[in-house]
Amino acid sequence: MRALVTGGTRGIGLACCRLFFRMGYEVTALYSSDEGAAARARTELPDVAFLRADVSDEEALRQVFARFPTLDVLVNNAGIDLFAQVQDMKYEDYRRVMDVNMGGCFLATKLAVPKMLLRGGAIVNVSSIWGVQGGSCESVYSASKGAMIAFTKALSAELAPAIRVNAIAPGAIDTAMNAGYSAEERREIERRIPLGRFGTPEECAEAVYFLATCRYVTGQVLGVDGGGI
Repeated sequence: MRALVTGGTRGIGLACCRLFFRMGYEVTALYSSDEGAAARARTELPDVAFLRADVSDEEALRQVFARFPTLDVLVNNAGIDLFAQVQDMKYEDYRRVMDVNMGGCFLATKLAVPKMLLRGGAIVNVSSIWGVQGGSCESVYSASKGAMIAFTKALSAELAPAIRVNAIAPGAIDTAMNAGYSAEERREIERRIPLGRFGTPEECAEAVYFLATCRYVTGQVLGVDGGGI
């Protein structure tokens, strides 16, 4: 069995690599630029192939997918954030977020489907709670993650029964993307979460693995958010 994880050197992506490898998958992970994180990931998981490729670059992705005769699982996890008020954003900022988050999801999926059609497979997209309900000062990020949810639902119908397509919508998770909160801000967020704490990348990976392996689930968006924010 073969799995490909985009954005696989940190946070949720790295946790997915750990779990899928532990469950017997041959795992390949992509990263865009952080060689330090890639080096640490290679040290931790020497049997996982960590390859540098920008998911918004179609030719780079084509070279990656050419390595695989078949693919069983694709986890579209690569993503970038943008925290700003809409009037302060440049169009280039908008385009970059959309190109990486939704564009990367589209390109990787487009290239994965031919590898899966004959034997079946599963695609799991890592969206966000902000893709469901929207986040203040994260309008473009929210839009990109909302697009991933619509893409998930449409593709689940288009590709069934050969390929199942689902998504997770993480809430407040202990990752580098959320490391900038002050202690007071973190406490305020935790007060709003019914389960009373931030989630872990490993808990998100467990949800991804469930959606990748449960054969009678498709077209779903699973909130991994402690009950909401």
